[in-house]
Amino acid sequence: MAPVLTSPLVSTQWLADHLGADELVVLDASVHTEGTGLGTMWHTAQDSYEQGGHVPGARYADLARAFSTPDADVPFTRPGAERFEAAARDLGVTNTSTVVVYDDSLGEWSARLWWIFRSFGFDSVAVLDGGFTKWRDEGRPVRVGALRNSATTQRGFLAGEERPLWADHERVRRAVTGEQPAALVLAAPAAALGTEHPPIVPGSTTIAVDTIVNPDTNAYLRGPDLAAAFSAVIDADEIVTYCGVGSAACVDALALTVLGHEKVRVYDGSLVDWWRHEPEALAS
Repeated sequence: MAPVLTSPLVSTQWLADHLGADELVVLDASVHTEGTGLGTMWHTAQDSYEQGGHVPGARYADLARAFSTPDADVPFTRPGAERFEAAARDLGVTNTSTVVVYDDSLGEWSARLWWIFRSFGFDSVAVLDGGFTKWRDEGRPVRVGALRNSATTQRGFLAGEERPLWADHERVRRAVTGEQPAALVLAAPAAALGTEHPPIVPGSTTIAVDTIVNPDTNAYLRGPDLAAAFSAVIDADEIVTYCGVGSAACVDALALTVLGHEKVRVYDGSLVDWWRHEPEALAS
């Protein structure tokens, strides 16, 4: 029987206690970046996963390719249902699995994969609080090398109907003009945007991902501290989070979910998409 989740976040101790459990699938969703703003480049972290180590039993989930639409105009555009199903199935996920996702950064990539799973109706998924950084720093076991799927894990997996958890440029534009109000939250840290870039979405509140995690452990703030971080927007009927391409935005979306907000959307494509439409937006 698969372990039961009670929160979008699981602790390192929870994962240690459940490693090896039937139908538990652990995924490393790390992505590495270089540069800032429009000069940002993204790279698969599979070499780091294999050579630098990972949680024992974890499989590498290629968020840049397998869990995205590679030929889209914007990096990390979310996959369609068939592509998502195939990518999840290749990692041994079934409809009765419990999935725990982590990365080796501030949690933006694991949160994005978590959001993708949820958007296709799969709720038995959580993010490892503090990610690989906290796991490793606590002296927990680490394995090197790739983990290959066995034939016994290659069972069927079907995505559910896609939920309305995403926003597009038009939805964000309507929020800016007031036609369809929503609180707009920028999750990208200033350092990730650089000093020279086009304007961010007008009317945004900045709640950067690095302000809602503990700098020593990469674990999320909790209770009153987390609520205080979102006090400026938590009472909005709808909240749209965004960042550079839609990764850090998912950290804010996860935190808002922990706080109990029920209408949060992630702007898929985020500023990369907004900047593509900027002349149109300025003229409207």
